[in-house]
Amino acid sequence: MSDNFLGDFHPDNFYMGQALREAQRAYAAQEVPIGAIIVKGDQVIARAWNQVETLKDATAHAEMLALTSAQNALGDWRLEGCTLFVTKEPCPMCAGAIVHCRLDRVVFGCSDLKAGAAGGWINLLESNPPLNHRCEILSGVLEGECVSILKSFFREARERNALGKAHKKAGRQGSDFG
Repeated sequence: MSDNFLGDFHPDNFYMGQALREAQRAYAAQEVPIGAIIVKGDQVIARAWNQVETLKDATAHAEMLALTSAQNALGDWRLEGCTLFVTKEPCPMCAGAIVHCRLDRVVFGCSDLKAGAAGGWINLLESNPPLNHRCEILSGVLEGECVSILKSFFREARERNALGKAHKKAGRQGSDFG
């Protein structure tokens, strides 16, 4: 029997699970289900989920909202000693903000080959020549769960869109008999 009572527990998995909870909140609000948390030491200092549609703000990505919340919690714009956990690879806007906030680490679940800025499409977090700061990156943490929630969301969105188009078409056909 192992002396390690925690078994396969890994803090990165635990914290990514917390980010997935935030993504579920976004999903419930019909937002793209991306969640983020920021950890300093072993304490979660910020939580956020995508709220672009809710706030009518194109910059209201989970990462951006988490960064602002963490800065408020620490009373400083510098987030040195902090780790961002986010369910999907940050976009260029978020990666730029992450660099400027000076996070130590970024851990994400699934890559974004079309628009990811942590190695999927480009890498702003470990750029060469470097920006004013570089972040350590770890990808693929709870990747299956992170991909799954995104796929479910977009499948349902396509179904809602198709249903809406069918209703509009039926409405137009019905009005011909008015």
